[in-house]
Order: sequence, then structure tokens, then C-alpha cells
Amino acid sequence: MSNHVTILEINLNSLEFNLNYFKKKLESNTKILAVVKAFGYGSSAVEISKFLADKVSYFAVAYLDEGIALRKAGIINPILVLHPVISNFNKIVEYQLEPNIYSFKLLKAFLKDAKKLSLNNYPIHLKFNTGLNRLGFNKQDVAKLIKILELQKTIKVASIFSHIAASEDVKERNFTLQQISIFKTIITEFDKKLSSSPIKHMLNTSGIINYNTEAQFDMVRLGIGLYGFGNDAEETSKLKNVLILKSIISQIHTIQKGDSVGYNRAFKATKTIKSATIPIGHADGISRQLGNKKGYVYVNNKKAPIIGNVCMDMIMIDVTNIECEEGDEVIIYKNQQHIEDLAQKSNTISYELITAISQRVNRVVK
Repeated sequence: MSNHVTILEINLNSLEFNLNYFKKKLESNTKILAVVKAFGYGSSAVEISKFLADKVSYFAVAYLDEGIALRKAGIINPILVLHPVISNFNKIVEYQLEPNIYSFKLLKAFLKDAKKLSLNNYPIHLKFNTGLNRLGFNKQDVAKLIKILELQKTIKVASIFSHIAASEDVKERNFTLQQISIFKTIITEFDKKLSSSPIKHMLNTSGIINYNTEAQFDMVRLGIGLYGFGNDAEETSKLKNVLILKSIISQIHTIQKGDSVGYNRAFKATKTIKSATIPIGHADGISRQLGNKKGYVYVNNKKAPIIGNVCMDMIMIDVTNIECEEGDEVIIYKNQQHIEDLAQKSNTISYELITAISQRVNRVVK
């Protein structure tokens, strides 16, 4: 465990509340795939997955090592690897992970390995590009895919899925409905030709909120929603905060008029102020864009602006009008609204702020 005094508190009760909030939007037989990539959106993939193991059907990670970490932690649920690498196929099979196959190159390579390993009905997932234009087979590939799949028994299609490009944007509703229509055409072809019936899924968190009647299918992929973020402020307000980033005051200084704070003398006092130094910086995930009074933290429930440039391991804050002492608690990320506000000030999104929290920051489960 790190000796870093900065900690990230993970509230599992809030996580469960959020899971149940989304469950209520779904049919009782709809499966839930919990997305725990990027260390569980910056939290702790292992702790999150252990807690959710008996509450969801599937997990999804981005890369092989994330899936291995879950297996080593005792997770036995099916785990979808979204970005498999051909050179890692043997390890994927060794740890009973399930690869996302999104191109003929990947499919050919996995079939070759599957034959060498004498696999029988090993689960794979087929991803289709319906408009995001990132990864996936195209609609025109369906006939060729089915022909290949019909000729072998080493693998089975566990699921067919796609990804909506703008599920949170109501202005793109027509485009999204077109994506859903394309996906329905694809899965209809598979249902006609395949003897098995793979799970179908398309919706992410925003998709569950906006398109659960049009595209719920057999399963949904719940990611950022688990951690308390909806597709807009109103939806987020209905969810509970899961993550609180905390630190302490290391030292307090009196800064005289004309004196500067931090690198490059980015902050210069126009009057006598009191500053506090906090042991967290851009190496911990605090964007340098939050320096120079763009960002703020909370000390004793009062806002304290960040002054000067964000350092690698420290920030300095203005506590002139706040009663505080060295060792007092500092709340870096208080709740979803605080994170969203800081994200906006950083010209980014909440995902980036929370997934950027360094692994040297202690994770504490509550």
C-alpha cells in the first residue's frame, strides 16, 4: 500500500444505489455488463468487481492485464476484453477471458490459435461498426462472417454488439435511431443463419437513459453511471456520489503583498494572504489547467481556490478567509457536481478527471 496521505474514498453503498437506479429502467430479464476498464473508471476495478460479482452478468475491461487482475482476485464472471491483441490470445484463453473480435484479421488469428489449442465452442464477441467509426465489422461483412462461423466449432459467438456514437445528445436522435436500425438488420441476419442465439447489446449508460425502449436488447453496458454520472446534470442529480478524493494540509504560509507562490511565480499576492500546501499534483491526476484560480477544493466546507501552477506533487490554495490548521482535511473532489464543474473549467469531461487519478493515491473502500 502507498504511504501517500491523499486518498480516494469509494462508497460501495452509493455504487449499489446507482446500479439499482439503472436496473429499474430495464426489463427484469435484461442482463447487465459492468464496465470496469481503466481501474474501474479511476476507482478500483478489483474492489468494484468483487462487490458487483453477484449482481451483474458480465464484466468488461479494455486490455488483457485488466482481465488477468480480476481473475487473480477471484472474479469468475465472464469478462469481455474490448481491445485484445493477437499476441495475447494465448493468455486470454489461459485466463478464460472473452475477446472482442472486430476485424477479419483478428478473427483469422483467433481461429488459428483456437485450432492449435484444440478449443471447443470458446466464447468470442463480435463488434459491429454502425456509425461510431472506431472499431468493428461493417454490415456488409455479415454474410462472409456467417460463412466462416458455420464452418468451424472451435469458437462460439457469445454476443454481438455495437456502440452508439452520441447516445447522450438529443440533437443526434435521428442518427442514433439509424444506428439502431442498422444493428437490428445485422442481428436479424445472424438469428436467421446461426444455430445459437448470441446475446445482443448496444446501450451504454446514456443509451439506457435515452434509448432503453428502442434498443435494450438482451444486455446493456453500464459504465460511468455506476460511478454516479448520468448524461446530464438532471440525471446525475438522481444518482449518488461514489468517489471522494481527499488530502490534508501539509503547511500553511503567510504570503506578503508582492510575494509569489509556486513555479514561474505564476501567482503574485496583491495583498497579504494565507496559503496552504496540499500533497497532490499533476502526477496524481490534477490537471495543470486547474491552476491559477481555475480550480478549487474544499477546506472545512469552504471553497479554496488553487493558486499558482499545479506542481507534480503539490498544489497551493488560498485559505485567507478559512479557519484551518496544518493536518486538516482537504476535499479535492467533493461530489459529481464538483467534478463536473472542474471538468468544465479544464475544457474536458468528468471521465478524464476521475480516470486520471493516479494509482499512487490510496483507495479506501467504505
